[in-house]
Amino acid sequence: MYWTEILQAAENCGAILTRKGLTIATAESCTGGGIAYALTEIAGSSAYFTQSWVTYSNLAKENCLGVAADTLEKYGAVSEQVVAEMAAGVLQNSGADIAVTTSGIAGPGGATDTKPVGLVHFAWQIKGQGALCEHKVFDGDRAAVRQQAILYALEKIEVLLDKTE
Repeated sequence: MYWTEILQAAENCGAILTRKGLTIATAESCTGGGIAYALTEIAGSSAYFTQSWVTYSNLAKENCLGVAADTLEKYGAVSEQVVAEMAAGVLQNSGADIAVTTSGIAGPGGATDTKPVGLVHFAWQIKGQGALCEHKVFDGDRAAVRQQAILYALEKIEVLLDKTE
């Protein structure tokens, strides 16, 4: 449904990363590696893409990225605090210049009163800076939520990179 737009955004990100000589790594939960897939779908992506983690479980978030168990317990996996810690873990473990992370509820189950289906938390972090965290609630079925989240994450990378020197 959004694949053409996703590929265009990934291509745009790759062009900016290449021009600026920067690298990127991802850690994804609800998007299941879709951001990494899109970025690496572009020929020449090995020049700017370093690695990715699909940290679907809380244990994976802890073991692979250093997310604190206390943070997960207090705020839940789908939270600003968790994606921020994920981003810090990505930068620490990958050596990349930029991290992008996601955690959300793609559905159809898993929602709570305060965390509806379609809620996705994002963090983007440039080495040496704090994480920029946002959340969005997307409409549609599981596939639509995931694709919209992938597209949004990529489009935001473009915006952030355009602002860097």
